[in-house]
Amino acid sequence: MQFAICVLTIGIAGPALCRSGDVIAEKCGMSGSWVGLILLASVTSLPELVIGASAVTIATMPDIAVGDALGSCVFNLAILVVLDFLQRGESVYRRARVGHVLSAGFGVVLIGVVGLNVLLDRSGIGLGVGHVGSYTFVIVILYALAMRTVFSYEKEHRADYVEEIAERYPQLTLKRALLHYAIGAAFIVAAGVWLPFVAGTLADTMGWRTTFVGTLLVAAVTSLPELAVTVSAFRLGALDMAIANLLGSNLFDMAIVAVDDILYTKGPILSHVSPIHAVSALSAMIMTGIAIVGLLYRPRKRLFGAIGWISFGLFVMYLINSYVLYVHYE
Repeated sequence: MQFAICVLTIGIAGPALCRSGDVIAEKCGMSGSWVGLILLASVTSLPELVIGASAVTIATMPDIAVGDALGSCVFNLAILVVLDFLQRGESVYRRARVGHVLSAGFGVVLIGVVGLNVLLDRSGIGLGVGHVGSYTFVIVILYALAMRTVFSYEKEHRADYVEEIAERYPQLTLKRALLHYAIGAAFIVAAGVWLPFVAGTLADTMGWRTTFVGTLLVAAVTSLPELAVTVSAFRLGALDMAIANLLGSNLFDMAIVAVDDILYTKGPILSHVSPIHAVSALSAMIMTGIAIVGLLYRPRKRLFGAIGWISFGLFVMYLINSYVLYVHYE
């Protein structure tokens, strides 16, 4: 029941927070893709940030923090399957702009850095400065470089890709949107602090380890805002905003690992987590690669008249990742 309450709280507050962010973006005159990558991605990733911080500081459960971040990346990419299923006619990858490959590529690099260091640190050959792993500095630099590079690309191609959408919130003011944003954030913070303890108790009660719970259940719950805002943006006709939100959330989730490492004072965080998290990292990298193939190749055929083969590959990879984690968790 406690877990269900957390789900309900994030499920209600998350979409409300995303809508407020969308209003703020509209009132400030920001473009759709940039809104998805920066504003919506950071907003919808707020649960992962709060859960990671509370997991390493209050609950002392680094597996929950890292599992949630990497599991959310896998779950976010699986949401592309939902978009492709909702898209009637041509594949969703034929409508999306090729520019998403840039943020997806940076996602592969950042997730790869985390996955590699999970294995290195557990093998005792990782480097660190004090209690902070060397990878944290690399993640921060790469994340800043990604934001700068994508910003420059968006600025250069703005005239070609800015979405022309009529004002959707004429009845709302910027002040009111900011108020709704603050209220939604407060509820998500409260649920985010509570959720790691509930996940830990659930793991003991059900006989699961924190790795499995953190990677699948908690990641799915904290990705509810991404799912809600992505589907909402899609229904508004802002497909690029929806995809940019998912890919931007993955970048932000890897930055959260760096934040968690700084807050975790018992040593580099990746040296205190299960090596099985490398499976989630590799799965996310493979899924991102599949998405890049779809964005560049733009397939026409759809399997079973419902989804494209790119989405089918993403779905299969998600199932494989879930199965491996469940069977081989430590």
